Amino acid sequence: MSDFTQRFIFDDTDVRGELVGLSGSYQQVLAKHDYPRPVAQLLGELLAAASLLVGTLKFDGLLVLQVRSEGPVPLLMVECSSEGDVRGIARFEAERIAEGDGLPQLMPEGVLAMTVDPKQGQRYQGIVSLDGDTLADCLSNYFATSEQLATRFWLCADGLRARGLLLQQLPADRLPDDDERAASWEHLVTLANTLQNEELLGLDNETVLHRLYHQETVRLFEPRAIRFRCSCSRERSAKALVSLGRADAELLVSEHNGRVEIDCQFCNERYGFDAADIAQLFAGGGSQQPSDTRH
Repeated sequence: MSDFTQRFIFDDTDVRGELVGLSGSYQQVLAKHDYPRPVAQLLGELLAAASLLVGTLKFDGLLVLQVRSEGPVPLLMVECSSEGDVRGIARFEAERIAEGDGLPQLMPEGVLAMTVDPKQGQRYQGIVSLDGDTLADCLSNYFATSEQLATRFWLCADGLRARGLLLQQLPADRLPDDDERAASWEHLVTLANTLQNEELLGLDNETVLHRLYHQETVRLFEPRAIRFRCSCSRERSAKALVSLGRADAELLVSEHNGRVEIDCQFCNERYGFDAADIAQLFAGGGSQQPSDTRH
C-alpha cells in the first residue's frame, strides 16, 4: 500500500501513536486543481492530519477539517471517512502567494473547524482560532484547549507525499502516578521533536520508530489503507435539484439554455441535466439514464 495509516503503542506507558503516509491519494487531490506549491503543501498536511484523526475516533461516519481565513488562502477543506476515503480542496488567490510562504502568511487570523458527522448519532463541531506557526501546532493546540486527551502532531508534505505522526496520551493505566505520566509524555514528545521532515518523508515507519524510540518497547500494528474517493454522484446532484422544487429547477434549466450542469468542486466531475431529466426526476423516475455526464 502506498497510502495508509499505522497505529503503534508503547507497552510501558499510557501513550499511543499513529503514522500516516499518503502518495497516490494526495497526488489525485492535487491533480484536480493547479495549486501553487505552498498551497499544495498545506493541503497535504491537512489530508495527513485528517487521516490520523480518524484513527483516534471510534465512529462510523465522516470527519471534516476546515480552515478559513481572510488571507491568500481563504479555505482549506479535507474530508476523511471512517472507511479511509479522503478528498480535499483549497481556495487560493495565486497573485498573493509567494514561494516559501507558510501558514502565517497564507492564512492569517484563521479559524479551524473540526466536524465529526456520524452516520448515527449527534453531529459534533469544535471551532478554534489558528494558534501556531504550522498546522501541526494549531491542531496540537486545539486538543490542548478542548480538554481532550493530550495529542501532538507532526506533519509535512512536499507535493508528492504527505506524512504525519501523532502521539496521544491515554487514560491512566500503566502509570497511575501523575508525575510519572507527565514525565513519560514529555520524554516521548521531546524525542518526536527531533524528527526532521526529510526523515519523515523519506523513511518507512519501522525505521522512523526505531530512530526515535529504540530504547522504548513499541508495538506496531497492521496498516490501514487510505484512498482518494469522492462522495459526489449523479444521484446526489439530482437530489439537490429536486430540493429546489419543480418550478425553480425548470427555470434554472431554461436560464442555462436547456441544460444545467452541476460541478463537484472536489473532483471536477460534472453532471448534466436537461429538461427531460428534470421531468423524469419530478415524475419519480430517478436520476438514471443520464442524458450526458462528463469530466
